[in-house]
Order: sequence, then structure tokens, then C-alpha cells
Amino acid sequence: MATAVKTNEGRPGTRAVARHVRVSASKARAVLDLVRGESYGRASEILAFSERSVSDAVAKCLDSAVANAEHNDEVPAEELFVSACYADEGPTLKRWRPRARGRATRINKRTCHITMVVSRYTADELERMAAQDALRDRAGANARAAASRRERVEKSRAAEAAREAEHDHDHDHDHDHDHDHDEVAVDEVVEAVDAAVEAEEVEAVEADAAVEADAAVEAEEVEADVAEEVEETVAATGSPGGSPPGRNTPTTSSRTGRSATSCAPSCRTPPSAASRSNAPVTACGSTSTPPVPAS
Repeated sequence: MATAVKTNEGRPGTRAVARHVRVSASKARAVLDLVRGESYGRASEILAFSERSVSDAVAKCLDSAVANAEHNDEVPAEELFVSACYADEGPTLKRWRPRARGRATRINKRTCHITMVVSRYTADELERMAAQDALRDRAGANARAAASRRERVEKSRAAEAAREAEHDHDHDHDHDHDHDHDEVAVDEVVEAVDAAVEAEEVEAVEADAAVEADAAVEAEEVEADVAEEVEETVAATGSPGGSPPGRNTPTTSSRTGRSATSCAPSCRTPPSAASRSNAPVTACGSTSTPPVPAS
């Protein structure tokens, strides 16, 4: 039993497939209908100025197909056109949205597989296109698109080479910088230790000076207190060396008319019974020894 060959799989040319594109197949087909049968340059212009979001995915798939033709089949991009393009249904992602009365509505997030097939123009078609470009005195759309693509490829390769060179240079520079950084770190540690020692010495000197200043202030305060006490004593007695009134000052007795001095506490001791009858009593109440008669 012979098996039938699918129409899309049997198409001649170089192809590229973009799978699981997050857009419905119907939306992708609307863009694919614009570029079907167009040359590579014209198709690139249409996709570049299209307002559909899926046009970016279609343009990437077209560039991939042209790159495959140049690399695998060695066909220049100026001689290629879009011979076939189609979008197949992909898996659908099912989601749910809550609705009223406890119900839920299913949301279908559809995907598709986009296939681009590019083929080479025939010799007659290439001659006709070259003649038209010569009459218009300008380069064709295919030539411009191919030149633009080559420029993009060269820029991307140059940028990649520059990144690799910069990465290697940064790696070597980081190695040298790490070595220099270690030396600088050792010097910084030594300087920090020296600074800490100097700071401790300065703090010790300042502490000693503060202690000496406090001692001097205390001595001045003591001298000031002594001077104030002397001034108060002089002001109270009226003479620099006198004693204050009430202490050891001679007073006159109102009864005897004699001057009596204030006695110490020992003078206030009462006399004994033996000497109380014979010994005379002084003004302060103490007994005095009678004079001895001369022989």
C-alpha cells in the first residue's frame, strides 16, 4: 500500500520552522499571506513595516531560512524568494476564568508552528529581474536586503569577537589587579596599625595632661577655700591673730568686780569634800591651793 506524501513536506526549497509561537494560526496566516511569493528583499520590507506583532516571529523565521540556503545550499540571498509559507496549529494551553454563580469559563491560549520555504529563481527570472534593475538604475530589493543582512551578520560577529577579546583582557587585567590589590592591601594594613599606635600614644599623652590639669585645679580650689576661711576669721575677730569673742576672753564678774577668765572643762570639776571647807574658791568654782606660811 503506497503512502501519500503531504503537500507541505514535498515542496522543494530550503525551509525553517518556528515552533510553539504564542499566537493563533489564523493571526499568523494573515501575515504569511502578505509575503507569499515575494522576493527575500520585498518580504523583509513588508515584515519590517507590518503592525502585527507576529511579524517579528515571521521575519526571524524568514532570515533563518535564507541563512540555511546560503550555508547549506550555497545560494546567494539575492536569488531567493518565498516559495511557500504556512502556519499549523500547535498545542493549546487551557486556562480557566471564574465567572458568576460559581461557574468557570475556559481560556484557550493557542500556539502555532510557522514554516517558511525559500527557493531560487530560475535563470530566465533572474535575467528579467536584472534587466528591470538596470532600467531603473538602482539595486534591486533582493540586493539591498542581502547587503543589509550581511552587514548585520558582520556587525554581530565583530561585536561577539570584541566581547571575547574584552573578556580575555578583563581576565588578565583582573589577575594583575588582584596581585596589585594584595600588595596595596598589605600596605594599607601596615599604615592602619601605625596610625592606631600613634592614636593610642596621643590619647595617653592627652589623658596625662588632663590628670595634671585636674590636680592643678583641685590645688587652686583648696587654696581658695583656705583663703576664704582666713578672711572670714579676720572679719569675725577684728584682728588678724585674735580669737573670736566668747573663747578665752577676760570677763568682769558682776558680784566680785574681778576679772575672770573662762576656764576649760577641766576647771568645772567640783572640788573634793576635804578641800571644800579650807580651799578658797575661784571665780570659775575651782579650788586653789592656799599659800604656805614662811618659817
